Amino acid sequence: MAKKQTFQQSMDRLDDIISAMEKNDMELEAAIVLFEEGLQLLKSCDQQLKGFEERVSTLISSYEEEVQDADI
Repeated sequence: MAKKQTFQQSMDRLDDIISAMEKNDMELEAAIVLFEEGLQLLKSCDQQLKGFEERVSTLISSYEEEVQDADI
């Protein structure tokens, strides 16, 4: 089983894929393979971002509850 890439690693790989595809010097099959990899990376990044958003939201809510309890 492959190790899951960090968000930054995925973004770096996406940048590499975009750069390679922008050169427009590869065979169609190779471009499609890179495009598929890019879509998988985008999906992974989107899921990670949603997880980060949930964590931040939870932290903010927890902090607000603590502040509110301290004010009572």
